[in-house]
Amino acid sequence: MRIFDPHIHMTSRTTDDYEAMYAAGVRALVEPSFWLGQPRTSPASFFDYFDALLGWEPFRAAQHGIAHHCALALNPKEANDLRCTPVLDALPRYLVKDSVVAVGEIGYDSMTPAEDTALAAQLQLAADHGLPALVHTPHRDKLAGLHRTLDVLRESALPADRVLLDHLNETTVKQAADSGCWLGFSIYPDTKMDEDRMVAVLKTYGTERILVNSAADWGRSDPLKTRRVGDAMLAAGFGDADVDQVLWRNPVAFYGLSGRLRLDACQPGALHEGNSILRGGE
Repeated sequence: MRIFDPHIHMTSRTTDDYEAMYAAGVRALVEPSFWLGQPRTSPASFFDYFDALLGWEPFRAAQHGIAHHCALALNPKEANDLRCTPVLDALPRYLVKDSVVAVGEIGYDSMTPAEDTALAAQLQLAADHGLPALVHTPHRDKLAGLHRTLDVLRESALPADRVLLDHLNETTVKQAADSGCWLGFSIYPDTKMDEDRMVAVLKTYGTERILVNSAADWGRSDPLKTRRVGDAMLAAGFGDADVDQVLWRNPVAFYGLSGRLRLDACQPGALHEGNSILRGGE
């Protein structure tokens, strides 16, 4: 089983996670921009973070045979902080980098006017740079948030078939599918979706344009949830081709819209900018 995790925050994960992911079949991933967990104090905080997603993290992933790509953005959580919003002016110089395959995650958290502004601006950046967009639908008031998201999308220059609506569930999947966008589902131990619910959605809506991710981060999450969905699909009667479409071919097709996807890019090396990940005299 080959797996492409289309949304995972490896900066907050360990080497053990990379090893376990490779053993489970993960061979590629996309790491979208995430919030720090505490307030950032200036746009400069983003610059070091973006540089790590472009340099150090792909190097670390390559040591374990996994191709790492990223999506860069001002995320919805931080779009409400005036100390962070100037990063929008700096994003264009990062969006031209080779390993950036989308603008994201963008969208809504609390559905504020500031989030409206940031979403619209970053959809335009995606259109300007020929990139698809990874859009975060809010964890609260999900259906209202989806409707608000779709309203902004319709007014943007980015076509629906270049948008991935993420964090969907049973209350939002039909409207999202009708929009023409790609459909993303996050599988979590306690919240969001689980494996059995995901299989039920796949039985109803099929496997076209559907991506499954772990969205693993610094909170309670599991970077092996993609594999668990694949196993649950097989147990429910789906074939190997169905699993391959959901866990590999769909994310390859979506992020391939960027023209920058390089699945042969994970070449292990000894050093990154003079630094090694080795410890203990290895």
